[in-house]
Amino acid sequence: MSEPVLDSEPVLDLDNPWKEAIERFFNAFIEFFLPAAHEEIDWDRGYQFLDQELQQVVRDAEIGVRRVDRLVKVWRKDGKEAWILIHIEVQGQVDAALPRRMYVYNYRIFDRYDRQVVSLAVLADMQASWRPERFEYELWGCEVSLRFPTVKLLDYSDRWEQLEASDNPFATIVLAHLQTQATRGEPDSRYEWKLRLVRGLYRRNFSREDILELFRFIDWLMALPPELEQKFDEQLSRDEEELSM
Repeated sequence: MSEPVLDSEPVLDLDNPWKEAIERFFNAFIEFFLPAAHEEIDWDRGYQFLDQELQQVVRDAEIGVRRVDRLVKVWRKDGKEAWILIHIEVQGQVDAALPRRMYVYNYRIFDRYDRQVVSLAVLADMQASWRPERFEYELWGCEVSLRFPTVKLLDYSDRWEQLEASDNPFATIVLAHLQTQATRGEPDSRYEWKLRLVRGLYRRNFSREDILELFRFIDWLMALPPELEQKFDEQLSRDEEELSM
């Protein structure tokens, strides 16, 4: 009997796993997606998630509660403070309001807190041509514009070997996200990729806590039909016994 097809697979809640992954692996996130900033940040001073400040800005902006937005305070190596606003589109669809939202968030934070803000958009949708990078308007000689860096996860689709060889946790996270999209409706293929990704965790220099967190991310995204989930659990148990030996 053939495996059931995931054509009716529900839309996954990808917000929480991404939000938790950013909080757990923020240093690695910046190194992976914004390497120029990573070089200039003084990581010895740590960083701080500004959840209350972001919630206040959302209320002030009157544009609703957003999904995966993180505001983080860091210090540069020259001693100056900087804020990084991260917005991730993880709904798998184009959002025409994104550029305006990036602009509104940016100027609201600057206006309220008088801090330099770097806005970064990570686009996790499946439309390759959608690449917003600015918001602007002009009237009677007055011009307003915000240009922000964007990262398109689809651009990593042809870098499997590079991602699998990387020790950066977000290489695994990007792989899991892309394969979740690529194997929709293909449970057997998803099973193989899920097993492959989890096995790969043990070949990297991750701590036990990091392996558990990444496994939770993969397991959350790459849902399988019950019979394949059972098969996956049994195979993973055998793998762990071999590793223990």
